Amino acid sequence: MSQKALSEFVEATAAKFGIPGVAVGVWADGRETYACHGVTNTENPLPVDQDTLYLLGSVTKTYTATVLMRLVAEGKVELDAPVRRYVPELGLADEETAAKVTVAHLLNHTSGLDWGVITDTGEGDDALAGYVAKMAELEVMTPPGTRASYSQAGFNLAGRVVEKVTGLTYERAVAELLFEPLGLSHSFFARDDIMTRRFAVGHNRGEDGTLSVARLWRRSRGDNPGGGIASSVADQLRWARFHLCDGRAESGARLLPAEVLHRMKEPTVALRASNLGDALGIGWFLRDVDGVRTVGHGGSANGQFAEFLVVPERDFAVVVMSNAGPDGIPFNQEVVRWALQTYLGVTDQDPEPLPYDPARAREIVGGYENDVMTLTIETEEPAGLRLEVVLKPEIRAAANTELPPDHAPFPLGLLPGDTDEYVITGGAFKGQRGFFTRDETGSVVGIDLAGRLFQRVTDGRTAATTAPVE
Repeated sequence: MSQKALSEFVEATAAKFGIPGVAVGVWADGRETYACHGVTNTENPLPVDQDTLYLLGSVTKTYTATVLMRLVAEGKVELDAPVRRYVPELGLADEETAAKVTVAHLLNHTSGLDWGVITDTGEGDDALAGYVAKMAELEVMTPPGTRASYSQAGFNLAGRVVEKVTGLTYERAVAELLFEPLGLSHSFFARDDIMTRRFAVGHNRGEDGTLSVARLWRRSRGDNPGGGIASSVADQLRWARFHLCDGRAESGARLLPAEVLHRMKEPTVALRASNLGDALGIGWFLRDVDGVRTVGHGGSANGQFAEFLVVPERDFAVVVMSNAGPDGIPFNQEVVRWALQTYLGVTDQDPEPLPYDPARAREIVGGYENDVMTLTIETEEPAGLRLEVVLKPEIRAAANTELPPDHAPFPLGLLPGDTDEYVITGGAFKGQRGFFTRDETGSVVGIDLAGRLFQRVTDGRTAATTAPVE
């Protein structure tokens, strides 16, 4: 596949979605190929190149998981040990969970912890300790180990484990154990490191369709383990090559035993009806696409989006970064699908929903929520269902700064069979899958979206429901 073909597709797709600046890297047939297009910032533009820094968002979680696995391999951490062995001060709203949650639960999102704590604990070296202290307010959704539900808080707590075990700040530990030995010279946490280099700025599209610079550039330091790295597409391909190999750096230095690196890519818990994957490994989403196992993770910041995917059996990787919301998500996904098809002949297709069924619709319409967002499902006769996801007003108020705008409602279709599964059929989340949960009476009491559990609070006819989610 030629450099020209990749560049032409990336440029045309960026224009299609109206993305100011994108960076794409592909590892195939033993060589790296890059396609960078556009500018870092519409107000103060610089050309994007392969060393331009983008916020990785939750792709950072793969680093947190890997640095913890280094500590596991060195005998300093046990995956099945309770977190309190390493962070004895941990307090949660549910004491039983605080006592039982393990390091492994944090790394495969089975801790039962809700999404996260919206708080700013400053930029000092005590920021992560301050975040963990705030977790005493965090709701526990399910008992540890019973199911997967995506938790930013869980990975921030994992970062605190790293601090307590190494005696270093989380950021310094990642630099010493991963960045430096792997030669990731364009990967940073600190704003002072980032601002002296070429970096991308997020953009958000307003109601009138125009893009504006996202003024909250990144979240506070306490969220670093779950989403704080800024990195280049070139460094991300180096990160991919490390995870495709045997645990050695290019220098030959061994960072992880090959079996530990392989273990991270083995299923630990199944995922149901999720476009994120069929299962979770350790820090990775695992998904079979057209009969081929893929390993990856996505990430988002304010108007910035990253997608990271490797195909171990084909020695292949694709990394995509974009700097505009909400269309950065479908842009990244379209590039990844094109790369899989073009380089590997692997086809990734969305499932086809059923025709609209009013009887099934009546079972699911209503309101759902987690600690950060509310989700509303409504009918649009005769077209079908629509789903709206918004940040809670109190979360916006507590942020005391600009947050990304809420998405327009998405069309929703139910999938065949008695699975209670659905697919989003339009908008920035097109192709995203999930499912509804029922209690012992058969009533719908929850919905999973993007790996996150939302509990039902109202239906189309009654006030709040209190039935437990299973």
